[in-house]
Amino acid sequence: MDIITTHTNTDLDALAAMVAAQKLYPEAVLVFPGKLLPNVEEFMSLHKDTLPVRTLKEIDPSKIKRAVLVDTKNPRRLGKLGEVLKQQECELHIYDHHPWAQGDLHGQLEIVEMVGATATLLVERIRARDIPLTPLEATILAMGIYGDTGSLVFTSTTPRDVAAVAFLLEQGANLGVVADFLGRPLSEEQKALLKTLLLSAERYQANGVKILLSTAVLPEFVVGLSVLTHTISEIERLDAVFTVVEMEDRVYIVGRSNVPQVDAGEILASFGGGGHAAAGAATIKGGKVKETAARLLAVIKEKVRPPLTCAGIMSSPVKTVGPGTAISEAGRIMLRYGHTGLPVVKGERLVGVISRRDVEKAIRHGLGHAPVKGFMTNNVIWAPPDLPVNEVQRLMIEHDIGRVPIVQDGRLVGIVSRTDVLRTLHGNLPARHQVIYASPFQVHTHNIRELLAKNVAPLMLEIMQKAGETAQQLGCRVYAAGGIVRDILLGAENLDLDLVVEGDAIALARALGGFYGVRVRAHEQFGTAEVVFDRFKVDVATARVEFYEYPAALPQVESSSLRQDLYRRDFTINAMAVALNGERFGELIDYFGGRQDLADGLVRVLYNLSFIEDPTRILRAVRFEQRYGFQIETQTKKFLAEAVRQRVLTRVSNERIWEELKHILAEPKAGEMLARLQELQVWPDLFPGVAYPEAAPALKKLRSSRELLRSWGFAQPGEQWLNYFLAVVYPVSLEDAGKLCAKYHLNKRQTEKVTKTVLHWREVIARLREGKEEKLGPEDAGVLARFLLIVPREAYPLLLALLTGPREQERFRRVLALVRDSRPRVDGEFIKSLGYRPGPVFREALDAVWQARLEGRLATKEAEMEFVQEYLRQKAGLDA
Repeated sequence: MDIITTHTNTDLDALAAMVAAQKLYPEAVLVFPGKLLPNVEEFMSLHKDTLPVRTLKEIDPSKIKRAVLVDTKNPRRLGKLGEVLKQQECELHIYDHHPWAQGDLHGQLEIVEMVGATATLLVERIRARDIPLTPLEATILAMGIYGDTGSLVFTSTTPRDVAAVAFLLEQGANLGVVADFLGRPLSEEQKALLKTLLLSAERYQANGVKILLSTAVLPEFVVGLSVLTHTISEIERLDAVFTVVEMEDRVYIVGRSNVPQVDAGEILASFGGGGHAAAGAATIKGGKVKETAARLLAVIKEKVRPPLTCAGIMSSPVKTVGPGTAISEAGRIMLRYGHTGLPVVKGERLVGVISRRDVEKAIRHGLGHAPVKGFMTNNVIWAPPDLPVNEVQRLMIEHDIGRVPIVQDGRLVGIVSRTDVLRTLHGNLPARHQVIYASPFQVHTHNIRELLAKNVAPLMLEIMQKAGETAQQLGCRVYAAGGIVRDILLGAENLDLDLVVEGDAIALARALGGFYGVRVRAHEQFGTAEVVFDRFKVDVATARVEFYEYPAALPQVESSSLRQDLYRRDFTINAMAVALNGERFGELIDYFGGRQDLADGLVRVLYNLSFIEDPTRILRAVRFEQRYGFQIETQTKKFLAEAVRQRVLTRVSNERIWEELKHILAEPKAGEMLARLQELQVWPDLFPGVAYPEAAPALKKLRSSRELLRSWGFAQPGEQWLNYFLAVVYPVSLEDAGKLCAKYHLNKRQTEKVTKTVLHWREVIARLREGKEEKLGPEDAGVLARFLLIVPREAYPLLLALLTGPREQERFRRVLALVRDSRPRVDGEFIKSLGYRPGPVFREALDAVWQARLEGRLATKEAEMEFVQEYLRQKAGLDA
């Protein structure tokens, strides 16, 4: 007998590898050696008839002639089957992605390669032999690869894993099923263990690497420690996480590593376990938590590799200037070599640093001839060559500097720039984009306490007052900033409260959350937090300035003052703040003339390269201009036009564009905003394949169509932005509409609504225009109503916009009334009571009831209930 087996506590990759191996060994029997992880157990409970897998008790081990081991070669991980295979002479074939360790089994065939998932190794062989896969098999194999690679984001992921997944998707792998079984909820026991592990967490440093070690003792075994360890790693975001848990008569250790210096598999091999660089596990029979944790910490400190240091990334030799070098010459050197600053040396001694900003300031004042020593920074922050890169990164952020000289024995030996640090994270980067424009405005202050009382909702005003009091107690200053200040001055409603803190923003947020008894989400990395109330949230941030490493990149964050924080914002009208501390409460702070621009109705950027650095500001400029009836200021319009000419929006991720575009589509004046985007020649980059003149007539009428629908008593659908998106794409081909849905990652349900609209709007319009009479008979109205149900309700404003006269509009109103009045009386709760899980079949069944009601076949609720039951029985029969 040939068998295919894997390790105990079988995970998704192990299951996938077993299924894949059976495609290579079709006569072999699948055998589970022991317990399964919960998501595997749930998957098998649903698929046990499709995937016949035996347990060890169901086979005769003495009859095993060949065993195919997948995802392990460690006999201890095979349970009782491991002892059988060690004692019994049988042929062994091994497929594994874990490195070799002492005590591993060896076989006649050994495929052991360092990829993200064992399933990848087998998929490659299936593909090479051109073995067909069913969609179910492809889904299981994809589930294994996604499971062991963290959906292809773990550092252990290789291009081979990605290629394997691409092949499986071509074979029909269902990502919906994959997502469902990867994200199973935690059991109550797992939640309790997770809480214990988080509370017991201790943080250590080894060779500059940040380690978290958590421990727990439980009387009974709880499955899924690897899942919980991964969850802790996601929460804490440290370099490596290890958990040590005593359960029953064993101690279980699981490790997860996010950095190359920590090899989790190598560390846990010291305990008889194994794994790979990013993940490992071990089990110790009869062990104790305290002793095991102490030993583990010692092994970690021994095994952690030294980190990358400044010596490994610095530029050397260093281009330098002397104290007497002219400013203009220093500027030419920077320009020639693309540097943003230069060390100043006297002999071999470092005496200062001159930045490009210093040079430009001197030249603006006509001092290009002056020596560098009069403008350089004398208090130089430097580092030794052996300083870890993460520490030099901390120095740059802490001291707001872009370059750190590397000094050894008093001599300058190299220099590390921001770009050098970022290359360790992102690889090669384009040249840094330099901001050269400074605002000419001086600060203006004025107290608007009365406007706050008049234009701010009572609870929001109370929160602002409490924030000021709390800041006083914490010894810091706090301001309301951004859009809420703009709307207070305009008398417009705004529930988005942004607080800027000159001090500890997270401490202030936690104090506010404690006072109001609400949740606080802190983001230590960015010095920000969110205080989450029932209907809104308050964003709290440390005063900061963002710099852009290249056009269209996401901003990096550094400490700064309130003025710098406001200077990073998009427009002058959004770059004002209101002081909330004590006697200064209500004091308006306006460095850049934002209040005057509000009075003049102008949207103005703060510096000339604003649109280059963040191209999504193009969309925001149009949104604010049209929302408030303003104009884009003349110079700002020129900057915008140049950015559009350079097509900077094509350098931005579709996700960021969609975030801004969705805001536009949800605005009452979305039609005017879209027309303005066309006028500014932005439309082609937003909607490739859609000609604006074809969509324009409907877009211009859509707002009045929505108002007419409201006057008829028809409520608007939930996703109102979809009204305008459908009006944009309806004239194009189904293929082009699909490309736009994919570009902006619309979900399956939203894409189906787009598809139905594009496919059926012409026929619906044609049927509504048929006939000469304004009035409809019941039979004709029923036919039209049944047809109208084909298109989504979000398309109704579009259909109304396409109808030209009062007669057609009245026919449409009557049909809509019939559709509304024929809504099913049964609902999803009834279907759930029949034992069905929520899913697409709910909507299909209710739509079928709706159609039957329109046809006059269902007069009572009881008839609807019988209809649903029969429909679901027939549906189940077809699916079977």
